[in-house]
Amino acid sequence: MLKKAPLFLLLIVFFIGCKATKITRNIDKSLSSSFFENQFTGIYIYDVNEDKVLYNYQGEKYFTPASNTKIFTLFTGLEMLPDSIPAFKYAINKDTITIQGTGDPTLFHPYFKDSTALKMMQKFKKVHLITDNISDKRYGAGWAWEDFDSYFSAEKNAFPVYGNVVTVSNQDSLKVFPNYFKKRLKITEKGYGRKEYTNSFYYGKNRTRETEIPMIMSDSLLLNLFNDIIPNKVSIIKSSTIKPTSIAYSIKSDSLFKRMMIVSDNFLAEQILILASSTLSDTLNSSKVRKHILENQLKDLQQKPRWVDGSGLSRYNLFSPISFVDVLSKMYKKYPQEKLFQYFPVGGKSGTLKKWYAGNLKPYIYAKSGTLGNNYNLSGYLVTNSGKVLIFSYMNNHYLHSNNAIKEKMQTTFKWLRDTY
Repeated sequence: MLKKAPLFLLLIVFFIGCKATKITRNIDKSLSSSFFENQFTGIYIYDVNEDKVLYNYQGEKYFTPASNTKIFTLFTGLEMLPDSIPAFKYAINKDTITIQGTGDPTLFHPYFKDSTALKMMQKFKKVHLITDNISDKRYGAGWAWEDFDSYFSAEKNAFPVYGNVVTVSNQDSLKVFPNYFKKRLKITEKGYGRKEYTNSFYYGKNRTRETEIPMIMSDSLLLNLFNDIIPNKVSIIKSSTIKPTSIAYSIKSDSLFKRMMIVSDNFLAEQILILASSTLSDTLNSSKVRKHILENQLKDLQQKPRWVDGSGLSRYNLFSPISFVDVLSKMYKKYPQEKLFQYFPVGGKSGTLKKWYAGNLKPYIYAKSGTLGNNYNLSGYLVTNSGKVLIFSYMNNHYLHSNNAIKEKMQTTFKWLRDTY
C-alpha cells in the first residue's frame, strides 16, 4: 500500500493539471474573440479544496469594483460586529437618558422597522441625543453628485432614522413614511424626487410604485421627526457629563448583512462600516475601520486595494480579482458553507442574480455583482456538478456592450465550469 500511495498522488496531480489546462484553453478561446478586445477584463478562479489556482487572466490588475466592494464590507461586519447590532450607547441619570449614536441603520427603517431606541426613549422624561460623534461626511469620496435624490445615495450619519429616506407609494392611497412629510409632499404632473438643497419632495400624481427619496439629514430634522412621535422629549446635545458606555442592541447582525448583500443596499453597506468603527472608538470613522481591517485581518492580502467606501459607489475604489478571491477564501475557510452562502445572491433565485446564472436542478452560483456605467463584475462561489467549490472573480470594465451581452458571455463560461470540472 505504501508503494502505491505516491503513484496515486501523482495521478491526482496529473488529473487536476489536465483539468486546469482544459479550463485555460476554453476561457482563453472565449477571451480571444473580438467581443473583449476593447474592454478591460480580469478573471481569477481558485479551487479552494485543492488549494490550486485554476485560471488567472489579469487577476493582479486593478479594476473599478462597483458593488463587489460590499464583499469587503461583509468581511468587516463578520469580523468586527457581535451577533446583534449595537443600536446605541447610553447612560442614565434619574429621569434622563443620554444616547450616543453608533450608526445603526435599522431604526424605523422601511425594511427592518426596528424600534429599540424608541422603546428605550419612551421610558424616560428627557432624552439627550448626541449625534456629532462622526467624522464621515454625508457622502463618500467619488460619489456622483447628480445622484443626490436617487434611492441608492442616502446620506451617512451617526443616528440614522427611516433609512434616511422618505418612502412614498400610491397604490390604494397615498402613503408617506415618515408621516411627518405627508403634508409637505408636493404632488406633480410627473416625475419624483427632491430639490437639491432642501427637503422639498415631489411625487407624480399617476405614479403608484413605492419610491425611496433620500432626506437631507440634520439635527433639526431629527428633532422634528422625534417630536412627531414623542413630543417635547428629545433634545440634541454636544456633550454630556455622564459618558454613555452601556450598549443597547437591536436586530441580529446576520439579517443586516443579508439585506445589504442580496439587494445590494448602499446605505446599509456604508452604515455597517460606521457601526464597525464604533467598536474601535467613540468617534465614528469608516476610514479608520477600513485601515484597521487592511492592517490586521487582511494584512496578508496578496494585493492591497484602494478601498474608499463601503458600498462601491465611488469611482475611486480599485480592487483586483485576486483580492476578492483572497477575501472570499478567508470567509469560506472560517464559516460553514451553509452560513456563508446565505449572505450572497443566488443565481436564478434571489436578489441581483434572480434573472441570471440559474442552475438546471439546483443553484450553482452564490456571488455578489457590481454594476456601474460600463462596468460589470461578479465575484463569489461556483459549485460544480461534481460538488467542487470554485472561488472566482470575473471583472469587466470600460466596455461599450450592453450589460446583458456581458452577462451572457460570463454565463457561458460559468455553465461550462459547472458541467466539466
